[in-house]
Amino acid sequence: MSENGLKPREIVERLDQHIIGQADAKRAVAIALRNRWRRQNVPAELADEISPKNIIMIGPTGVGKTEIARRLAKLDNSPFLKVEASKFTEVGYVGRDVESIVRDLVEISVNMVKMQEQESVRAKAAEIAEEKLLDLLLPARPSEKKVSDMLTDEGRPLDEIQEAEDPPQSFDATREKLRQLLKAGKLDHRIVELEVTEARSGPMIEIFSAAGMDDMGMNIRDMLGNVFPQIRKKKTLKVPEALEVLAEDEAQKLIDMDKVTKTAIETVEQSGIVFLDEIDKIVGSDSPRGPDVSREGVQRDLLPMVEGCGVNTRYGMVKTDHILFIAAGAFSSSKPSDLIPELQGRFPIRVELDSLGKEEFIRILTEPNNALVKQYTEMMATEGVKLIFTKDAIASIAEIATVVNERTENIGARRLYTIMEKLLDDISFDAPDMKNKEIKIDAKNVEKKLEDIIEDDDLSRYIL
Repeated sequence: MSENGLKPREIVERLDQHIIGQADAKRAVAIALRNRWRRQNVPAELADEISPKNIIMIGPTGVGKTEIARRLAKLDNSPFLKVEASKFTEVGYVGRDVESIVRDLVEISVNMVKMQEQESVRAKAAEIAEEKLLDLLLPARPSEKKVSDMLTDEGRPLDEIQEAEDPPQSFDATREKLRQLLKAGKLDHRIVELEVTEARSGPMIEIFSAAGMDDMGMNIRDMLGNVFPQIRKKKTLKVPEALEVLAEDEAQKLIDMDKVTKTAIETVEQSGIVFLDEIDKIVGSDSPRGPDVSREGVQRDLLPMVEGCGVNTRYGMVKTDHILFIAAGAFSSSKPSDLIPELQGRFPIRVELDSLGKEEFIRILTEPNNALVKQYTEMMATEGVKLIFTKDAIASIAEIATVVNERTENIGARRLYTIMEKLLDDISFDAPDMKNKEIKIDAKNVEKKLEDIIEDDDLSRYIL
C-alpha cells in the first residue's frame, strides 16, 4: 500500500473508469480500503485490535461483484485471490480445505514480491549477464602462474608455460571492442552455446488426506530437489536471447529469498484481499438425509479464518486477522441470514448490487477504459479494418441484451459478450481478407443479424 493511501472518493473515481454503476458497492469497498490505511497509522497497540470490516455483496451474476474486488486489489497493489466457496469441503472429507485459501494467497504474494525484487536488481543482473556473454564470445585469458605452479606442470613444454604467462596485450582491447559491438546490436546475428538449468520435473503426486496436507506434493518435490542435482543442458541461442536468459538467471541469484518470504507474509497479513464467490451456495439445505459436507461444515471451517487465526504454510505461519474478506452471491434461493450466525457477524457490511438495464449496457459498451466497443475496434484495426459503431447500433445492442436477459436467465453484462460475438462473427472471420476497409455498423445491421434469435425464444436460450 502507498504511504499516503487513496481517499475513498479517489478510489471510487478509479473504479468508475472500469465499472459502471453500483455506487453503494464502490463506496463500501473504498471505505474498507481507507480503513486499512487508517489502521496502519494508529498506535501499534491499538492497530492489532482493529479488525477489517468484511463485506457481503448481494446481486445477480454479471453485475460487477468480482470486477470491483479485483480492481480494488490492483489499486492497492495487494495480493488478491478469488475462490468459489462451493469447491471446498469440510475437514476430514476428500477435497480442498479452506486453509488452502491462505496458502494460495501467500504463493501469489511471494511471486509478486519476487517480481518486484527482480525489477530492482535488473540493472545489476544485466551487467553480470553482459560480462558472461563476453566470456562466451571471447574466452578469458589464462590466469597468471607462479613459479611454484610451473614446477608442478610436469610434461608441459616450457615455451607453452611462457605463453600462458605472457598473454597478448590486445586481449582487453578486443574485449572492449566486442562490448561496443554488443551494445550497438551488431552481434545480434551471432550464435552462442549456453548452459542453462532446466526446471525440475517429476511424477505428479496427489495426496488425499486431512486438512493442511494439500500442498504436501509441492513440499515433496522441494525435498527431492535437494537430493537430486539440477539438470544443466546446453542450448544454442542467438546473442539477444542468450543475454536475456543470462540476465534472468543472474536476477534469480541476486534475490534474497529470505527477505522475499518475510515481505510476502507481511504483505498478506496486512494487505491481503480474498474474494469468496458463491457464498450463497454453502447455505445449508433443509434435507433430512444427513450432513452436507460442502455447506454448513465449510461455513464452520471458514469462521476461524475470517475471525483471525494462524495458518501454517510452506513459508511459515500466517495470521489472517487483518485480511479483508469480500463475499459475494446471488442469494436467489436463500438469503444472508441463512448463514450460520457466527459467520454473519464477521461480515458486518452488506451491499446490494443493482441489476443492469439498457442505460447501463450503453455505458458499459462505450465508457470504461476497457469498453467492449473499444476492444473490438482495436482488434479489427490489427487486420487493417476500421470498425465504426453508430450510436443507434450501440443502443440496439443494449436493448437486445436487456430483452434476452428478461426472457431467459439474467447474466448481466456477460450477455453483451455473447451478442457482440454473434454480431461480429462474419467480420471476425473475414477480416484478414478485408485490408484497408471501413465497416459501419448501425441499428439496421444489428437487427438484421439478430432478429431471428430475438423473435424465437428457443433460439435465444441456446444461442444467446
